[in-house]
Amino acid sequence: MIFHCQKLIRFSHCDPAGIVFYPRYIELGVEAVEDWFSQGLGVSFWALHEEHRLGIPAVHLDVNFITPSRHGDRLDFLLSVAHVGNSSMTLDVIVECEGQRRFREKITVVMVSLDTMRSVPITDSWRLKFSKFMESERI
Repeated sequence: MIFHCQKLIRFSHCDPAGIVFYPRYIELGVEAVEDWFSQGLGVSFWALHEEHRLGIPAVHLDVNFITPSRHGDRLDFLLSVAHVGNSSMTLDVIVECEGQRRFREKITVVMVSLDTMRSVPITDSWRLKFSKFMESERI
């Protein structure tokens, strides 16, 4: 299964050249991960942090800027889980506009205890939630 959400490119996302300023793609990707947790996994980031006392900080980003996006574009964020390890997972986020690929990032995150700020194993219950979004093949 692939999680889908849409983001509108606003004036504040753009640089003076009128295209999305590249760090904004990273921010929008983080928003998509937060949306995935609340809408796809049924656990808001607030609950993840405050109730479960867990976080998923990024430890590695691999990004490809393919085609510029402009103010007013509606971008489709397509998120899947590429790999789940002992305490980390890799998310694959593809961004398209009207079927044209704009941006792609692979985000490796580590599950950490917010009390100790140390990595913790991904439990079976989390692994089950994450595995529903695993894709065997992505382009």
